[in-house]
Amino acid sequence: MALEEPEVSAGLVAAERALAKAVRTRMVQPAAAADVETLALRQALHGLDGPARTVVKAVAGRLAAARRPVTVAGPAAQLLAADRYGRARTVVATAETALGAAEPATVLIDLDGLGPWWARLLARPDRAVIGALPDDPGSRPLALQIGAAMAGPTGDDRTFWVTDAAASDAAIVAVLAGEGLIATPAARAGGLKLFMLTGYVQPHDARPEPPPPRQGAAHIPSG
Repeated sequence: MALEEPEVSAGLVAAERALAKAVRTRMVQPAAAADVETLALRQALHGLDGPARTVVKAVAGRLAAARRPVTVAGPAAQLLAADRYGRARTVVATAETALGAAEPATVLIDLDGLGPWWARLLARPDRAVIGALPDDPGSRPLALQIGAAMAGPTGDDRTFWVTDAAASDAAIVAVLAGEGLIATPAARAGGLKLFMLTGYVQPHDARPEPPPPRQGAAHIPSG
């Protein structure tokens, strides 16, 4: 049986070269803050369908991982990091170890199963929530991304804050709704509760009274 030499697809070659050129262009861009990167990614995702969006976010994540190390704590964070950033990552056993990762590492920590580590961010002005995965619109976050600087508003954000209120989740959500805040329970541990607020809530926002301790904001690259 004669072997047939495959034909070179000019269209495929052109597409692969365009991809390689885009990667080289992105790799030489200077490092940017999480909110700046989110705004750029949101523009890139605009108009794409679901599969294409997933691929673009994965490529962006792997490019980010090539520039700065990725440290994760918790099984959900490991899976989410592998999907977004690839397999080049450091796995640690505790949230405290992950929080100690040197900048400019990408730090991803499970919301559940590691205790109320997110409450301890109140005593860490050098750490704040800057992202959450999964980051698809309407998705429930399973892991939080932590950075050294609090991110600014991007127009499609989720803000996280903690309370030790003994009231039920439904009662707390109702109180927040009366203040114009849309809240969703995100995690609980050690008698503390973490809620996710729709939108970007300023650090000194007085709703409700007294103002809730704020951990930071996570951006949604909705496109």
